[in-house]
Amino acid sequence: MSMSTFTTDTKSPVVDQLALVNHLHSVNLLQQPLHPSTISTTKRLIDILGAIVGLIITVIVAIPVAIATLFKDPGPIFYSQIRCGLNGRSFRMWKFRSMIVGADKLKHLVKNQAKGHIFKSVDDPRITPVGKFLRRTSLDELPQFWNVLVGDMSLVGTRPPTPDEVMHYEPHHWERLRVKPGITGEWQAHGRSSIKDFETIVSMDIAYQRKWSVAYDLSLILKTIWVVLKKNGAY
Repeated sequence: MSMSTFTTDTKSPVVDQLALVNHLHSVNLLQQPLHPSTISTTKRLIDILGAIVGLIITVIVAIPVAIATLFKDPGPIFYSQIRCGLNGRSFRMWKFRSMIVGADKLKHLVKNQAKGHIFKSVDDPRITPVGKFLRRTSLDELPQFWNVLVGDMSLVGTRPPTPDEVMHYEPHHWERLRVKPGITGEWQAHGRSSIKDFETIVSMDIAYQRKWSVAYDLSLILKTIWVVLKKNGAY
């Protein structure tokens, strides 16, 4: 079984166009005061410790995931995609592969059941049998602990959008990118995939920025663990 990854081309026209858009909007964002979460030493230490524990779990989980993938859907066990993080800066985000190889090229064939600049489909035919289990249990997100460790992401923040989504952002949507993207966040802890209106997600992300504190981050982590164990809003 190949251990390589199916990835989004970092030199795609969308990413090239996004570089210009990023520059224009980042100038505006950088003129604003830094959000406290982006310069908090305590938050960063929690991220590092959480990432180390998470990566240990990821290594353990990767073994049965690799075996299941070998028998059910031969191909790479990891998947990476270019996402937009703090101030719109692009980075490569990692996950366990939950869709067929080449799924990105088939996205236009799947109906988007969400409203606004976000993509969601309850019965996405591109998801593999193993992938359905990984998504329902949120195990597909585990490799993102690497993104947290290297500093592209945080344990708690906003979910990182794709470049093609950001290309269509209105000015107020960019406010959600004033903090690092997170493995979990406000809307993951209070609804997950059941929230399908992008404007609602933006409002929740901005509310998170207003309410942020280290204690609040810890409360969202605990709520997320509870939601994941109950498998609420996941598909």
